[in-house]
Amino acid sequence: MDISTTTLNERIARTLAGMDHSANAAGMESSAATSVDETWRAYLAQADAVLRTIREPSEAMASAGDVVTWSSMIDAAITESEEV
Repeated sequence: MDISTTTLNERIARTLAGMDHSANAAGMESSAATSVDETWRAYLAQADAVLRTIREPSEAMASAGDVVTWSSMIDAAITESEEV
């Protein structure tokens, strides 16, 4: 399994920025990489909200895996984002 070198919070923030800038989503830019690199930090509060929202798994998620592990991993991602 691959392990990311960036925090989950940063990856979520970059995804949100990409959605705003990329023509493949709601944006207007055919190549949004530069804009994402320049603006993703502005999306960190929204990314944090996403992390806090997914901390509690749905019933389907709970039945598919270990709830304690899931919650621990998300809590670790939240802690990691607070350290940046």
